[in-house]
Amino acid sequence: MAEIIPAILEKSFSEIKNKLTALREVVKCVHIDICDGVAVPSQTWPFTSGGLNDFDFRKIMNEEEGMPFWEDFDFEFDLMVADAALNFDLYMKLGPKRLIFHPDIGGEVEEFENFLEGLDMYIRDNVQIGIAFRPSDDLSVVSRLSHKADFLHCMGSDKIGFQGEAFSEKALENIKFLKKNLPGVVISVDIGINLQNAESILEAGADRLIAGSSIWKSGDPIGTLQNFQSLV
Repeated sequence: MAEIIPAILEKSFSEIKNKLTALREVVKCVHIDICDGVAVPSQTWPFTSGGLNDFDFRKIMNEEEGMPFWEDFDFEFDLMVADAALNFDLYMKLGPKRLIFHPDIGGEVEEFENFLEGLDMYIRDNVQIGIAFRPSDDLSVVSRLSHKADFLHCMGSDKIGFQGEAFSEKALENIKFLKKNLPGVVISVDIGINLQNAESILEAGADRLIAGSSIWKSGDPIGTLQNFQSLV
């Protein structure tokens, strides 16, 4: 059964907490975008307030507290950052259920493969690793990396790190191609998803839909989320 996951892309820790408060007892999994302003032009928490030295981020890193309502949610973090592999141990302290990497913005593919192969088996058993790709990316590289990851994360636009972008038809073609050629692959889809195109994306083979602005800018976020959930 497909899953609907609300996305949070915010500049402040307090706003992340506000949105998580609204989602308690409504969903189990929440997607949080982390953008450093280097790998992508946009910035989100913690990079809007000191980066890895942000006050709330450091409290989590020092294990003085966890993410808000950590006991209520499974968190997936989309690491649109230049140092995702280098600072992997830090991001692990956020308590992720899933971590999403963007190999095209994090260095050579071979280096990233070596990073994945070197991960501790305990981590691989407890944290799902996703490989993100954009509509224009080479699918042969995506297929090569897919065997070292738990799922593929299909971006709906080449412009990443922002909410409200239009969904690309090329992304739809990519989902169909990968589902046909990689039997059993799990595909999440992120960017540009709304109530008008969600069904066609699910029919193409998507296993998870990540929805951000279509939920939060709707005027009735929880009602809209429940409308999404009724599609699966």
